[in-house]
Amino acid sequence: MKKFVIVGNGGRSGMYVNALCREYRKENKLVALCDTNFSRMNYWRDYIVKEGCPAPNLYHASEFDRMIETEKPDKVIVCSVDRTHHKYICRAMELGCDVISEKPMTVDAAKCQQIIDTKKRTGRELTVTFNYRYSPRNTKVKELLASGIAGEITSATFEWLLDTSHGADYFRRWHRDKRNSGGLLVHKSTHHFDLMNWWLDSTPETVFAMGDLKFYGKENAEKRGVTQFYARSRGSEIAAKDPFGFKVIESDEALMALYFNAEHEDGYYRDQSVFSDGISIEDNMNVMIRYTNGVTMNYTLCAHCPKEGYRVCFNGTKGRLEFTVVEKSFVDGGHEDFNQPGMREIGEEDSGIPEITFQPLWGKPRVITYEETDKAGHGGGDKRMLKDIFVGVEDDPLGHAANYIDGAKSILSGIAANKSIASGNPVRVADLVKF
Repeated sequence: MKKFVIVGNGGRSGMYVNALCREYRKENKLVALCDTNFSRMNYWRDYIVKEGCPAPNLYHASEFDRMIETEKPDKVIVCSVDRTHHKYICRAMELGCDVISEKPMTVDAAKCQQIIDTKKRTGRELTVTFNYRYSPRNTKVKELLASGIAGEITSATFEWLLDTSHGADYFRRWHRDKRNSGGLLVHKSTHHFDLMNWWLDSTPETVFAMGDLKFYGKENAEKRGVTQFYARSRGSEIAAKDPFGFKVIESDEALMALYFNAEHEDGYYRDQSVFSDGISIEDNMNVMIRYTNGVTMNYTLCAHCPKEGYRVCFNGTKGRLEFTVVEKSFVDGGHEDFNQPGMREIGEEDSGIPEITFQPLWGKPRVITYEETDKAGHGGGDKRMLKDIFVGVEDDPLGHAANYIDGAKSILSGIAANKSIASGNPVRVADLVKF
């Protein structure tokens, strides 16, 4: 039986807790939790016991080395704040453990280099959890490109829309400080850059980017005529009238235990106003990337859209492959009036957009079908990824399982983009780290 510990016990760790306490409990054991906040650890310990598993031991983050020495885990799962990933990844490998890291692997080039060097020196395994790879729809795109249906790919576009619920949430939490998350081009876009690396079977070479904070933040709100502000949603009458205010649901046991009832230990507020000062990440970003195989890609991310999803297009020597995913058609904040002249709500019957289509250079376009057996968790990706993590990779012809090289390549696009935004110049990825 393999022994696991989890460092970082916020909401993201729940996926791993559930997997270890349910589907994969016979082969694995969660022996310890590690965090800066005992309230969060106490919640998960009680949850684990209710699931019928032995109570894990609890260690403060400052006791990480002692935890490894005492518990002797086979693998360490890292779910802490992004800027600390390298710290736990490297130390765990130095102490003889394999590591499973949440994305992004880390947030800047220096920390990425430290991870690469430690991996080489220790020889330990490092898996980065890119669940989007595993979803049936993204897998189908990989299969189509590998089949040569579009010929040699010459260029691509990738547009990602975050809605005013999901997108706004990054501006309420610790992610709003670029030092913590690397901004959305690292924290969020690592998913997208990894998909493109995987789909194209290539590596980013040169990156040029522009980005800015254009919607969230106090200054932008003031420009739009907002005059009433608040620091956080809980207890604020102004926030109660704001569709961007975080809805604090007292009956949500996990939300209360992990965040609101844990504030007294570390002063972390989960419900900060998206229109307050102190936000250092961008909400509108445009990136151009040239890959080592010669393909160029235009990437766009907007974090304040009325709907959520993504659209990817590949131009090839035999035609064009288009891929459209609508994850949420619109956000109902309870504040919008749709009964204006000439306006109506869009229903399911209006979408009519097939997810995957191929348009040959000559001839009619055709819809590509695929089987989507499980829609839960990142398009069905979570379930498949967790099996690889906790059972092992058996047959992986498309290369779903991601290692530290994949983790580095995905964040290097975002790290290079951040440098380009700051300098106004293109950035060569090879100048950032050495493999």
